[in-house]
Parts: sequence; structure tokens; C-alpha cells
Amino acid sequence: MHTKKLGNMRFEDLDVWKRSARLSADIYRALKDLKDYGFRDQITRSGLSISSNIAEGFERKSKKDFLLFLKYALGSCGELRTQIYIGIEIGYLSSVTGKNWIQETKEISAMLTSLMKTNRQYLKETK
Repeated sequence: MHTKKLGNMRFEDLDVWKRSARLSADIYRALKDLKDYGFRDQITRSGLSISSNIAEGFERKSKKDFLLFLKYALGSCGELRTQIYIGIEIGYLSSVTGKNWIQETKEISAMLTSLMKTNRQYLKETK
């Protein structure tokens, strides 16, 4: 999606926001009974941070701020993927669930990277 088209949109219209919010909800549901509160808190926070940063950056109505918050979201996505790998390794997550979430984080990362590239290009064009 090109930044020029963001004018009449809401962050809720962005596919990357929808997918990251859905992933966060899936993580919360899957780990709601996990007794390791430290791990549960960390992984749910990193998942929640992805969609939250997309929304916060979008709502600031500044292309530079949006790009910055997309970078934060990308960092959170990497953090989440790391925690998923660890969750599989220590037996908190099934291999199937973990691999599905890893694939989803990779796709979300790619979407964020593409959106960042589009924003960077647009900022260069408007200077």
C-alpha cells in the first residue's frame, strides 16, 4: 500500500495490522493457562506490541513517525519469533503451533519491511 493512499484509511484497514492483531489474540488464547507468568507476560507483550506500534504510528498522522513505529513493530516481531522458538524448545508450545506462528511472524515482518520501504521512498520523493 502506498503512503499517498493512507489519507482516508484507518489503521484497522491495514492487512499487516489485522494479521498481527489476530496473531496476538491467538497467543493470548493459547497461553492463557500457562503458569510461567514471566514467559507468558513477555511473549504476549511482544505480540501485542506489533499491532500496537502499527496503530500508534499510523495515528500520529506523520509519515516519519509512521516509519519509526513500523521499525518498532518489526523489532517486536523479531522478539516474538525468538520467544516462539524458545517456547517450542522448552515445551510450552507444540511444534505445529510454534511453526505456524513463526511462519506468520516471518510474513508479518515481510509486510512491515515492504511498508517501510514504500514510506522511505515516499519521504525521499517529497523532499
